[in-house]
Amino acid sequence: MARSIHRRSVLALVLLSLLAEEPMHPYRMREVIKERNKDRIANVAQRNSVYQTIDRLLRAELIAVRETTRDERRPERTVYEITEAGQDALRTWTAEMLANPAREFPEFPAALATAMVLAPEEVTARLAERAADLATALAADREALQAVPELPRLFLLDDEYSIAIREAELKWIEDVLAALRSGEITWSEEWLRAVAQKFS
Repeated sequence: MARSIHRRSVLALVLLSLLAEEPMHPYRMREVIKERNKDRIANVAQRNSVYQTIDRLLRAELIAVRETTRDERRPERTVYEITEAGQDALRTWTAEMLANPAREFPEFPAALATAMVLAPEEVTARLAERAADLATALAADREALQAVPELPRLFLLDDEYSIAIREAELKWIEDVLAALRSGEITWSEEWLRAVAQKFS
């Protein structure tokens, strides 16, 4: 019987979904995630994160060892498979993540909340850099999406969502940049002190 299935993560979800396709060893899982560009949604930059998540899934009995092989030229390889409890967790997590917006704590809103520690000119310059990076990433995302026209849309929904979010962010940043450049949004130390005093 599986222990708790409630401690979920994006990486755990992605690993379970791969194992629902076929049994795999960790190195192959990480490679497939990268091949399919799912490293945009699941952080596999550190190989150790895959192994730690696999250990957690194994302890929760959501996956099991299928076999361990040894090749003379390679280190021992453990192939994992999803369990019935893992299938249930995969379905439950997917349904919950689709239905319920999560409270996430990304860096960008935190930086916006403290933007006034920089001068307006620097905020303008940094947001212009971000806008340029977003525009470049959007062009690459659109190109990647067009490179697989035969793939059914169902398998591209996460890519479409990523593009839509980046487009919205880019438009918003361009609006803020226009307000900064026109002087509609600006501040000084004196103004900040006055605002702080007013609302204290």
